[in-house]
Amino acid sequence: MARWAPEKKDQLEALAGEILHHYGSGRAIVAIDGSSTAGTAEFAAALADAMRDAGHKVFVASIRDFRKTHARRESQSAETAESFYRDAFDYSVLTRVLIDPFRASGSTGFVLAAYDEKRDAPLPPKWMTAGKDAILIVEGVFLNRRELAGLWNYSVWLDVPRPEDEGGESAEQGADALYLEEANPRAAAVAIIDNRDVDHPRRVFADAC
Repeated sequence: MARWAPEKKDQLEALAGEILHHYGSGRAIVAIDGSSTAGTAEFAAALADAMRDAGHKVFVASIRDFRKTHARRESQSAETAESFYRDAFDYSVLTRVLIDPFRASGSTGFVLAAYDEKRDAPLPPKWMTAGKDAILIVEGVFLNRRELAGLWNYSVWLDVPRPEDEGGESAEQGADALYLEEANPRAAAVAIIDNRDVDHPRRVFADAC
């Protein structure tokens, strides 16, 4: 029997409506969490569009734009799953230039990206401001790890199967496995979306999976 496949637009509108019902006033931060192959960037952009269509101001940031430069990494050797999971991202910068000032509201400026991947160097800050009512969506890997859990008003986990091992597991794929084992992001998320079919994402519930 073919499984029912909801329309992407309907699922995004429903999720946006749920979030905005609770956080439509003031500032709120939403995490779109998932493995390196889950499609978090595309999903975050589509969710932001659904919220904008509902008349709300939305900003989107990626954890990839808050990586540490190679010079600041603890390990200067070849990337491993452990080093990528433990030391790839600069959460202190994320908090200092984006999360905290965004929450401060008012005229406080915030920065949506702090790392230039092409140059492997800090990115000159581009300061943004917003009105009193705004949503910030942060997408990427490892967002429901314990040290970040208190940053989000609402978090989404994009559930996809692990890719088949073809010629060896990459450091990022190995880091995904470490994260799943250590942080249990499915349990930490407010909403779980089965995103194996990106054109038909489907809301699922932990006790039914």
